[in-house]
Amino acid sequence: MELQIQAMLALQDEINAHIHPHWRGQGYPWYRAIWVECAELLDHYGWKWWKHQTPDLEQVQLELVDIWHFGLSDLLTRAVPAARIAAALQQVPAVPAPAGAEAFRDAVEHFAANTLGARNFDLPGFAALMHAAGLDVDRLYRSYVGKNVLNRFRQDRGYRQGTYRKRWGDREDNEWLVILSARLDPASETFAAELYAALGACYETVPGG
Repeated sequence: MELQIQAMLALQDEINAHIHPHWRGQGYPWYRAIWVECAELLDHYGWKWWKHQTPDLEQVQLELVDIWHFGLSDLLTRAVPAARIAAALQQVPAVPAPAGAEAFRDAVEHFAANTLGARNFDLPGFAALMHAAGLDVDRLYRSYVGKNVLNRFRQDRGYRQGTYRKRWGDREDNEWLVILSARLDPASETFAAELYAALGACYETVPGG
């Protein structure tokens, strides 16, 4: 697990440096990005009492992966060792999972409140949410690597400048990511490079939406 954590830390450092070479000294509010993602997570889980909603656990897991990007950035800024991060995530099975829908919502808000209060990533709270959402470290790793590749692809195609085309044909790039990832072996050492190439080929051949 520690090797997976080290790999994800390295990838996050790389994408952050791609956006700004001296990103660690910019004072970016990672905590703000995290709590905004928490709101998106709750939307996918469901919280509206005036209409029927069924939790979309796949989308909840994807939102946790998005939160993890910002969490890793915060952990890198604070120079938290990979071994310490791995140890915290290894405690996931020992953390009581929130029982019931309202308890899960409370756990999300507790995580967001801790993040806002300390203005940094609540690693134990995140571990508890992973466990409650059925997201293990292996799946976190595979999903993270895929989304990291997409984020780098977006930046290379003008995402920050506003020239990137997020919709390809009748699908958004996130949907294409799932489709293309399923055709590859995530355990392969060249998975990231293969996925980047597949995204490029798709982007160039599928017309804009």
